[in-house]
Order: sequence, then C-alpha cells, then structure tokens
Amino acid sequence: MAKPFLKWVGGKQQLLKHLHNQLPRKYDYYIEPFLGGGALFFSMFSKKALIADSNAELINAYIVVRDNLDGLIEALRTHVNDSDYYYKIRALKPYELSSVDRASRFIYLNKTCYNGLYRVNSKNEFNVPFGKYKNPTICDSRVLKAASRSLQGVNIQATYFQNILTNIPENSFVYLDPPYLPVKFNSFVSYSKKGFGLEEHEALASCFEALTDKGVKILLSNSNTDWVIDRYSDYKIIKVNARRSVNSNGKKRGDVTELLIRNY
Repeated sequence: MAKPFLKWVGGKQQLLKHLHNQLPRKYDYYIEPFLGGGALFFSMFSKKALIADSNAELINAYIVVRDNLDGLIEALRTHVNDSDYYYKIRALKPYELSSVDRASRFIYLNKTCYNGLYRVNSKNEFNVPFGKYKNPTICDSRVLKAASRSLQGVNIQATYFQNILTNIPENSFVYLDPPYLPVKFNSFVSYSKKGFGLEEHEALASCFEALTDKGVKILLSNSNTDWVIDRYSDYKIIKVNARRSVNSNGKKRGDVTELLIRNY
C-alpha cells in the first residue's frame, strides 16, 4: 500500500482510522487542496482525483515522483547526511534547478532537517536547521515507487485552495486539511510566505458553506478551538485524539484533541 514519502508536520497517518470512519459512502471524484504529506490520498487508491497545495516545492516533488521517478531516485542517492553538505544544498536556489534536482533537494532537506519541518523566511527561503539524525533514510525507493504508482493519472496542481474550490465537479468529495488555526495566535504559521492565519480560515469557512449549498460532500480537519467550533456549529463535529510531535519544549509533546467536521 502506498504511503507518504515525506515527513510532514500535521500529517494524518495516525488518524487514518478516524478519517476513514467519516468518509462518505459514495462519490465520483476526490479533491484535496491542502495536500501536505498526502496520507489520506495514498490510503484511498483514488485515480479520479485532484490534489493540490500552495507549496510549489512540495507539488514539484509530487509531479516528479509521478513522472520521472528513475531520475529522482538516481539524484537522491547522491546525497549524504552531513551538516556542511546540508547547508550547501539548502543554500541552492530551487528555481535555478531542473525539476528533478529541485525535487531531490526538497526531499533531501525534508529527511535531514530538524523534525521534518517546512518553514520559510520573508524571502520565501527554506531556513530550517540541520536535524543531526544518525542515519536518515534519504532515498526509500520502495515507498517512492508505491507513491508513483498511486499518482499515475492524478491531476496535481500548485495553487491556492480558492482556485480549487470554485469549480468542483458534481458528486465530488473534498477533504480539507489546512494549516491548523493556532490555539495561540502567535504559534507557527510560516508554512508558506503568504502564511495561513485567521483571514484565510474565514475564507475557507466561506468556501465550505458555498460548497455545502451546492451539495458537495466535505470533510475538514482543524484544531480544537472555540473559533472553529463556533464557526462550524451548523455541521457535524467529531473530536479525535492525535499526537503532537513538534514543539520546542519536549514536555509539551503528546496527545492533543483535534476536530473532524463534515457536512453530510
């Protein structure tokens, strides 16, 4: 079975059982505008699918895994787990690289940076430090090959969620997994240069309402906050437990409550 080939903060691998319990019984087309690690997508074997993300580096990696896997594996095998080498690769400008080398750089940094975190500065430059792992798996060809098979024939786009959610085919199922609304509003939101704050969450909620009126089935993941509960109070809200693994204070890592919200 295919599974994510990237480490991703907020990934849904551990929540797949809860997510599958909430899926609609019937739909013709799967849409996911906040792809991230793609755990739910890979678990569903859906060829009629549109997957997207605003992170252009992430989406380039998915496209290369789908279309040029052999070249990617060859490039990944040249990397080494070394601090000086890491910062040399991190300093490269992705837009100056070929699509394969760009994807190779992205996956290498993901596997060797601190906690698999994706963060950019105001110049849209990746700035996560070296992770100091003893023996990270930089090139997992088995996982990459399974992912490539699952991605064949799938529509993959680098774009914002608004562009995806304005024209949804009939009888579609949409899974929304945005960067979560922070429990504290000074929390990490630097997933992209644009960020994803309260204004974006309000825009997403408006899209949720508009698609509901059109009869589109939607499942949304988000943090367990008063704002989210109040904003989606007209819909079915399920609380599930997840494990938080990214926090500068190790004592604050552990089980947290998240929300699954659906309109069907």
